[in-house]
This record gives sequence, C-alpha cells and structure tokens, in this order.
Amino acid sequence: MARLIQQKEKFYPRSFTARYNVHKSVYYENFNSIVEAMERERFLKGKVRKFEIQLIESLNPTWRDLSYEVLTW
Repeated sequence: MARLIQQKEKFYPRSFTARYNVHKSVYYENFNSIVEAMERERFLKGKVRKFEIQLIESLNPTWRDLSYEVLTW
C-alpha cells in the first residue's frame, strides 16, 4: 500500500508514474512475499502490451481506478 500512496502523491518526481502522470491503478495481485511479487513483476515486464491489456481486462474490463479498493483493505 505504501508504494501505491507514493505513486499517487508523486513522491519520487523522476519515477515513471510522476513523469507520465499515471494516476490510475487498474490491476493488482496479492502475494504472500516480496519475492513472489518481484518474480511476477519480472514475468509481466517480459510480456507484450497485448498480453498485459488482456490481463487487465479479465479483472477490470472498464479500466476503473482500483486504488480505493486496495487502500481500504
């Protein structure tokens, strides 16, 4: 959750989210460990955009911002 807040508040001005004004979180996954999360992130970064879009739309077909859901866990 801390990372989501940092991205929303543009805590790191040189970050991707700050530079490109990314303000929506349209997809998320839960993990039991940081190692699992990092492995999944590496896996997803190696995929083509079409795969990523299909993954997002399988969970969130309208691309609504899911930040509130995550922050209220």
